[in-house]
This record gives sequence, C-alpha cells and structure tokens, in this order.
Amino acid sequence: MAVTINTLRELKQKGEAFSALTSYDSTFAQVVSEAGVDVILIGDSLGMVLQGNDSTLPVTMEHMIYHTSCVAKGNKGSLIMADMPFMSYGTVADALDNAAELMRAGAHMVKLEGTDWMRDTIEALSERGVPVCAHLGLTPQFVNKFGGYKVQGRDDKAAEAMIEHACQLEAAGADIILLECVPAPLAARITQAVKAPVIGIGAGSDTDGQVLVLHDMLGVTPGRKPRFVKNFLADTASIPEAIAAYAKAVKERTFPAEEHTFKA
Repeated sequence: MAVTINTLRELKQKGEAFSALTSYDSTFAQVVSEAGVDVILIGDSLGMVLQGNDSTLPVTMEHMIYHTSCVAKGNKGSLIMADMPFMSYGTVADALDNAAELMRAGAHMVKLEGTDWMRDTIEALSERGVPVCAHLGLTPQFVNKFGGYKVQGRDDKAAEAMIEHACQLEAAGADIILLECVPAPLAARITQAVKAPVIGIGAGSDTDGQVLVLHDMLGVTPGRKPRFVKNFLADTASIPEAIAAYAKAVKERTFPAEEHTFKA
C-alpha cells in the first residue's frame, strides 16, 4: 500500500518512527522503496553528490524536474518529496509555477528551506493542493548567509525562534517539518510542539522520522563525513541489504545513536 501524508501522521500518533532516504534515479528509487523506506526525497543534494558542486546552489528546476520524473518511474509505493531549488520560490508566483512542475513530474509534495517568511508561500501552495515540507535548522541553500555548514539553534534565542517558526509554518499549512543539524533536545521540543510529522537529519532520535543522503549511508561520499552519518553498507552484503538495515534501524530507533547526535 502506498505511503501518504496520512500514513506519516498515523505513525506519529502511534509513536512509530518512519524512514526517508534520497534517490535521484529510477533504479535506486525502486530499490529504496522495495526495501521499506517510507519517503523518497529527491534532494537538491544531487548538486553535490551527482554533479560534484561544493553546494546545492547550482541546481536548477530543470535538474529537479528531470530527476523527479526518473524517481517516479521506479518508485514502488514510497511518498515522493522533491526539493525546490535555490530561488525557485523567491516569490509566491514562482513557487506556485515551479511546484506545479514538480508535481506534474511525479512528486507527492515539495520541500522548501526557510523560516517565517515562507508563511504566505506555504499557505498559497497548500490552498492549491500542493503538500509542503518546511525545512528548518541548517538550510543548505543559505550556506553563504550562515558562513558554512553549522549546527543551528544552539543558543536559547535561536532555539525559541525555531520552535516559533515551526509552529507558524505548520499553521500556514506545512504538512511535514524537517530539521537539519539542530541539537537533539531542541528537535524533541519541536516534535512535541507540532502535530505535523517531523523528520530529522542530525537532529537526534526523538523526531518522528529520519532522513539521510543515499550516498552517505552507503559510505561512498568522498571527503569528511558529517557526524550524523552512518555507513550501513559496512556491515551488510549488498546495497539493498544496507538500505533495508537503515529502514529497520530507524523504525527500531537504534539509529541515530548517541554518536550521531548534537547536544547543544
């Protein structure tokens, strides 16, 4: 049976964790979905892991539409979430046009990075039938404003603002909140503060779901590995087994462990 937003809401209500993983093509989409991963994210991370860029900023709508279409063809029941790339939702009109393209390509929802300034955009998308995931914390499209990839929400003021933003974006219509690189105690507070399912990456084990970049969890990403990454291929015999082990570890809440977590 296909995973929907209602599926994720029900899992949150039951206290059962769900898994998400990036995919960018038809073959991996089929492997990931058949391994039991609930959500496939076509991330603009493809700019780094597929294209070799040092950030996600060069990714275009054309890239995202193409990869979303590929994933949709291979998917076997996972919910498909597609990133809206840098400056593709700078205005409400742009957001509506570009989200429509991603939904036509096969996405079931779109993901936007930002804080309370996205309220009008999320409301407009939601009113027009486009489900939205609001991405808070370390938002890679803002890397130049942040001055690098840094944990967010470490001081009290920033933490309280993030909780408020999550509540505001949910009120505007956000169906999912995604938290990246935030201290685990803050992620737990946000997960309790909103009714929407919360997905974490580097946000501790108390969120409703977890997401990783496919290449990271297979241990093939070159260079320094983020703290929140675990190589699931290291202890398994194949890629499908590694992905299934990831989904199982998330569901059983054995991943992320203490060593994958930011405290404050």
